[in-house]
Amino acid sequence: MRLLRPRAGRDHAALRQIAGWCLQYPDDAVLGKLGLLRACLDETAGPGHDALSRTVAYLEQGEPGALASHYIEVFDRKPRRTLHLSWFLDGDTRRRGETLASLRRFYRGHGFAPAENELPDFLPVILEFAAAADPSAAEQVLARFHPALELLHRNMSTMDTPYRDTVSAVLATLPADPAPLPAAPPAESVGLDPFPTGAGGGR
Repeated sequence: MRLLRPRAGRDHAALRQIAGWCLQYPDDAVLGKLGLLRACLDETAGPGHDALSRTVAYLEQGEPGALASHYIEVFDRKPRRTLHLSWFLDGDTRRRGETLASLRRFYRGHGFAPAENELPDFLPVILEFAAAADPSAAEQVLARFHPALELLHRNMSTMDTPYRDTVSAVLATLPADPAPLPAAPPAESVGLDPFPTGAGGGR
């Protein structure tokens, strides 16, 4: 992942990319970027800044082993707190496979290629794309997954975790009214491609 330097008028993009780094597993690569993340964050303002600052402070002050254990406890123990956002909308269904494939095509159509070992619905990948893409493409992807972000945020409400602040910061960069939240992921569904197949190309 490359880090986008915040500029005037791009606070949302900068906050989204900083949040994407914060939501990755806290290995040496992530922890080694904290000084740069803090410097970039200090150049931003607006909704989400203070919440994200609390997450960066948590990562700055934490011990690596404890940080890793907490990350696993928050995101890897229960599907209802997964960072793979298509799960909230599609569950473990054929529809989810279609969503992942169409999202990859959408990324390719806008000149973006995530690492081969990363699923395209992984929240840090979505945020990297949203930070770098043109505004219309970024907002289309974020609007698609806005209800999933709301559900993730709600499902983290019973935990004492600074990562909830990170999700709050991302939500603060979005319009206030998402689509209605589903009660639970569907058991099975097959539907239409959630992203326009003609958006910028792709196979």
